[in-house]
Amino acid sequence: MLLLLFVIPAGDCSAQTPPPPIDEQAFERVKPTVVKRLATRFSLGAFAGRFEETRLGAVRKAVGEGAIQHQGHAGDSIYWLCYRRAQYRLWVVSHGEMGGPDHLVTQIVEELAEKDKETSTDCPIIPEKFAHVVFDGKLHLGMSRMEVVKALGPPSESEAAQMMYSHAGKLANGFDETAWFILRFREDKLVSMRGGKITSN
Repeated sequence: MLLLLFVIPAGDCSAQTPPPPIDEQAFERVKPTVVKRLATRFSLGAFAGRFEETRLGAVRKAVGEGAIQHQGHAGDSIYWLCYRRAQYRLWVVSHGEMGGPDHLVTQIVEELAEKDKETSTDCPIIPEKFAHVVFDGKLHLGMSRMEVVKALGPPSESEAAQMMYSHAGKLANGFDETAWFILRFREDKLVSMRGGKITSN
């Protein structure tokens, strides 16, 4: 079920660049070792939201820019908003099935492109007051690996340029919750972060 969030069918084109793909095999190997809940809330500067509660439409209305994009069919579909600023790219994503008819936010991806690489200009520029993304009130781009570990604790898996945090738990209503952060570093600085959460019965 978790991997459904990352299925981006080839051959289904859209006007705006979809979220970057994920290494599904690498992600499947990660054991959910984090006890504390992850990816419960996020903020885009002045806008505060919650995973699986905030609608894509509410993000679009608050920011005042962007158009909700769609790709895929049924359980393989996603909806997203895409924004940019300087070398940064941001995707706010709702899984077509798990996000429901209200297109609730199930995943957010933000990344900093390398200086010698051009960023695509097909996404609108996000206003400065919404430009800084923070997960759970503490995780943001630019942090060092040490700062991330201090904020979140030890990762579920750590490699030279990437750390993964994975959580699986049962909620009071009996539903299962799965949440994760996938973090990439360059020169010991966090340059890409992907956070998401799904709840299933």
